Parts: sequence; C-alpha cells; structure tokens
Amino acid sequence: MASNKRVAIRNHSAEANLFARRTFIAFVGVIVLLLILFSNIYDLEINSYEKYQTRSNSNRIKLLPVAPNRGLIYDRNGVLLAENKPVYSLEIIAEQTTDLEKHILEVSDLLDISEEKQKKLFKALKSKRRFKPIELHSRLSAQQVALFSVNQHRFPGFFIDARLKRYYPFGDLTTHSLGYVARINRRDSIRLAEKSLSEDYAATRNIGKLGLEKYYEELLHGTIGHQEVEINSQGRVIRTLDYTPPISGQNLTISIDIELQMIAKRALAGKRGAVVAMDPRSGEILAMYSNPSYDGNLFVHGISTKNYKKLLNPKNNRPLLNRSVQGYPPASTVKPLLGLTGLEAGVITQKSRTYDPGWFQLKGLERKHRDWYAPGHGWVNLNDAIEHSCNVFFYTLAVRLEIDNITNMMEKFGFGDLTGIDIWEDKRAILPGREAKRSRYNQPWYTGDTVNVGIGQGLWTVTPLQLAQAIAILANKGQKKIPHFLLETTKAVNIEPLNEEGAAENKSINIVTKMVSEKVLFEDKPPIVLKDSKNWNLVLDAMHNTAQKKYPAFKGARYDAAGKSGTAQLISKKQDEEYDAKAIKEKQRNNAMFVAFAPYEKPEIVVSVIVENVLEGGGGFNAAPVARQVLDQYFGDREIVSSDKNKHPQHSNVYGHNKKTKNSGNN
Repeated sequence: MASNKRVAIRNHSAEANLFARRTFIAFVGVIVLLLILFSNIYDLEINSYEKYQTRSNSNRIKLLPVAPNRGLIYDRNGVLLAENKPVYSLEIIAEQTTDLEKHILEVSDLLDISEEKQKKLFKALKSKRRFKPIELHSRLSAQQVALFSVNQHRFPGFFIDARLKRYYPFGDLTTHSLGYVARINRRDSIRLAEKSLSEDYAATRNIGKLGLEKYYEELLHGTIGHQEVEINSQGRVIRTLDYTPPISGQNLTISIDIELQMIAKRALAGKRGAVVAMDPRSGEILAMYSNPSYDGNLFVHGISTKNYKKLLNPKNNRPLLNRSVQGYPPASTVKPLLGLTGLEAGVITQKSRTYDPGWFQLKGLERKHRDWYAPGHGWVNLNDAIEHSCNVFFYTLAVRLEIDNITNMMEKFGFGDLTGIDIWEDKRAILPGREAKRSRYNQPWYTGDTVNVGIGQGLWTVTPLQLAQAIAILANKGQKKIPHFLLETTKAVNIEPLNEEGAAENKSINIVTKMVSEKVLFEDKPPIVLKDSKNWNLVLDAMHNTAQKKYPAFKGARYDAAGKSGTAQLISKKQDEEYDAKAIKEKQRNNAMFVAFAPYEKPEIVVSVIVENVLEGGGGFNAAPVARQVLDQYFGDREIVSSDKNKHPQHSNVYGHNKKTKNSGNN
C-alpha cells in the first residue's frame, strides 16, 4: 500500500545564514564583554592605582603609636618632685604556652596572685587573639620580679613588661600644688576630641587631673611617636618597616621650695589649715600646703573604692579640699587694707582718733557691736587700731567709708577675683558689696552689713592665696605681681653640627641632642597708685609695730617682720552671750589667721596662714607661730636688720590678752 506522507527537505542555506547571524552576535557580545573587562582592569590598575594601593597598604601596614615620656617636675633648687618610675607587670602570650591553665595556676601560686585576677585573665583570653600579650598582674614588687626571673624558664610564654608610671617622691606634701595624673576617662576623651588632640593620646593611658599636672598638660605630655609595621591577615606583626621616636615632654622647674613646704607641713601638724608663702618681688609661690593632704600616687594606678571612701569620709577632715584656695572670712587681717582705704578716701588721717568704750552702736538701733576687748581701748588712732586690732575703730571707719568705697578698693587688691595663678583650682571667693548680696540672697545692702565688713566678717570671704597676694601688693606699695609656680621649662632639641662653610653635615651622623632651658616670664598687673604715697608707710609701719610689740611668736627673730593676726567668728552670738569654744561643735569654733612679710624694709617673702576651728586663743596664738616657723626656715642663718628707727622692743600687750572678754572673735 502506497504511503501518502511527505518528507520535508531541509534548507541548508537558511540554516547556515541563521548560524552565521548567531555566531556574529555571540562574537560581538564577547568583544563587548572583553572591552568592559579590560576597561575595568585599566580603571583598577591605572586610574585607581593609588587608591587601592593605599587600601592594600592599610590592610598590610599598620601604624602603632608610641607614647612619649612625661616631662619631669623639679623644685626651685633642683629637687625632683615628679618623676617617671618603671612599673613591672606580668604578661602572657597564650600561643607560646604548652599548658596554659596549669602554668597560670602555678605562677599565681608562686607570686601570690589572687583568684579574682586569675578569673579576669581567663575571661580576657576568650576575647583576645592568642598571639597578643595579656596582663595577668600589674605593679609587681621587686621581690616578685626577682622570684619570677629565677623561675621564668618554667613558664614559656610568660614575661615581665616594664612601663613608666608617674611617681611623686614626697607623697602628700606636694599634691595640692602639683596635682596628679590618672587614667583618661570619658570626660577627658571628649575634651581631647574637642581640641583635636585624640591622636596625640593614642598610646597614653594617663592625663593630668589637678594642679600643675593639669595646667601644663600640653608641655608635660610630649609628642607621640609611631612604629610602622607589616601585619598578616590575622593581625600578627611580621616585621617593622619604620620607627619614629616620640619626643619627651618638657621638664618644668617650679618655684616651690620643698624644704619650706616640709616646714609648713610640720607647723600645721594636728591642725586643719593652709600655708601660702610668696615672693612679693616676683609673685613666685615658695610654699603652698593644705593640711590634711593625701598621696597623689594613689590615683596614678587607679585608686581603690576603699581608699577613695576614706578620702571622702568627713571624719578624715576632707583631705581632698585644697584649703589654700578655699574661701574664709578674713577677720582682722584686712584691717590694714581698710585703714589704707580710709586714708585714701580722706575719711581719716594719721592723727584721727576714735573713742572705744568696748562697743559700737548704730544710731536708732539697740544692738551693740562688741569689741574683742570688753573694757575698750579708749582713744585710738590708726596705728593703735591696727596694733591692738581695735574693732570699734574699724566699725566706725567702715560706716563712714560706706560699702561702695570699700568694695572698689578691695577689688584693686584682688579680692573677689581670680589671682591668675597657674592652677585651675583658683577661686574668686566673695567680695562684699551690694551686687554680691543681691545675687546671693536677693536682698538689699544695709549699713549693719557694712559694720561687719569693717572687721572682715559678714558677707566676705578670701582665700589664703588671695590674702597673700593682697599683702604682697601692700608690701610692694602698689606693685602687683601675678602669683605663679612655673620658673622655666627644659626640652630636648636636636642640633646638627655645621662644617666650616656653615652647611649642614650629613644628617645620619653626629646628631646632638641638647637640653635647652627657657625662663618663663609673667606680666605684672597695673599698679595701685594712691593720691598720697605716704599712706603706704602709715599702714606698713602699723603692721611692723604690731609684729614687733604684740606677738610673742616673733620674739627674738633674726629678721625684721611685719604682720597682722585675725580671728574669724563662724557663728553669730546673742549680744551679751559669751563665747565658749568648749560648749559648741568643733566645726563652729573660730578660725585663726595670720599674715606677715619680712624683711620689713625690703620684703622677700609674704606668708598667709589659716588654722581652722581653734579651741582657744586667736590668730596671734595659733597662726602666728606657724608663720614664724616658715620665715625661720626661709631666712635660715641670715640676720636681717632694719634701721634704728624701725626697731622696737619686744613686750607683751598692755591690754592683757589673757583676760576674759565678751567677744574673742576678731583680734
């Protein structure tokens, strides 16, 4: 049976054309892709070479910061006050140990390392790379270092690392002036970031926290160095490519005399108070000590909670408080300045006299303001009033002057303002006046307030530093010197030797490092100019008479001193209430104050002393002996003699200081 199915005949020509077209399209596609590929290769290898080379180097090369050594601090005689002492720590590289847990337990037993530190180490090992060192124990003692060194062969992967840490050889003797360094905290990090200094502290753990350490941080810190190293993909250092050494911080020489500081501490032993000694010729601070103090070394390594609570405990008399810049009522120490204000304003003259019956009373008021000497001093002039600390004279003078005149003059002596000293802890304290009372209590000023100001009480506080500055201005007859510590700085400078023609020699040889010192000068403030310059001598003579006649503490001194005491009353009493220190709380007892300068004719030193909450006596009994010890140390074996007209015999106060009085609060 014949088939009707047809057989299709293939069109070879059409298929060939289709294949050709497809081949051409594929070829074009390959060419386009190759062009794109080569274009990208060109962009990567040529156009973006530097960009990706930098990224590659960043992955391969790392800059490790190297911390500079902190600058040292010396006293005026070259005694080292702040140094960098090596501190040893025990560290481990986990991958180098054969039996990590066993070795940690054995070395902990050998060096008496606590279980708490062992636990911290095991915890740290879980998050740290095994080729990086981890600290097991810090601040090893010399005995621990020696013991480990002998047994180090037993502990592969364990080694001792040494770092320089700040150390204060004199402990609590210098803390309130030098301050201290401590670990950089979050607040410090923010401050450094704001000043664009974060990179400079990349390798530094500590920073100045108080005193000169904080004020001169930029000088003391130095310049960071770098170590350029090659690392692998795991972060392991393969080799060192380059090294830029750090530049050590500048060394500081300060005005403190550490021996004078020691005497101040000894004189204040068992007392709460402060001593400030200053050279009125230059403003240099010779001593600044606040008692009680504390050891700044406690903060360098991180103070424990237990030790910090001890410092905060009120029973330990608040050692963290720097009493040198704490505000206290000045009491009678400012009477010479008030007397000068009266002379300058024309309210009194050298011969003006005021009658003192033992009390002062404002017209129309019943309250009587008592003199410290109940029977009264009778008729007194300015010299008598300063010498015998007559309250009634200065009550009367203050009322006649009025508060605005007093405020204006006291501003010139630096009260109510920062002294300009080179530590950040400086305080303004409170200058009495209408604005001060309005801002503090939102009340107007009354004449009764002015009466209290006349004896350095009421709304008036000064710091011992301000008081020293004011007496220095007085002793200088108006010349103002800014109180300061810094005398000179010393830094290392690379010196390139020159050949005969003056061209620089090859830098790779004979580079000499030279220590270069630079003295620091502080500009003076505008002086106080009086209408009558003789008024300076009237007040200064009265202070000289006071020291020579009134205070037994200065009897037999080899130098000729001038001074004034003060006893600040801290609580108010009823009009006829008798002061009894034993019947009130210790913190409410009077403060004793004293200011002095010597030699009288050419002053070299001013001393300001505060002794808090004395049980008996006033400034002449409690604070004057402290000033005497400081002055004795300063002058040593030197004998400073004034002219015959200024010599006065030593004798006791004719008014009988040992008698009971109605008010013991201001002489």
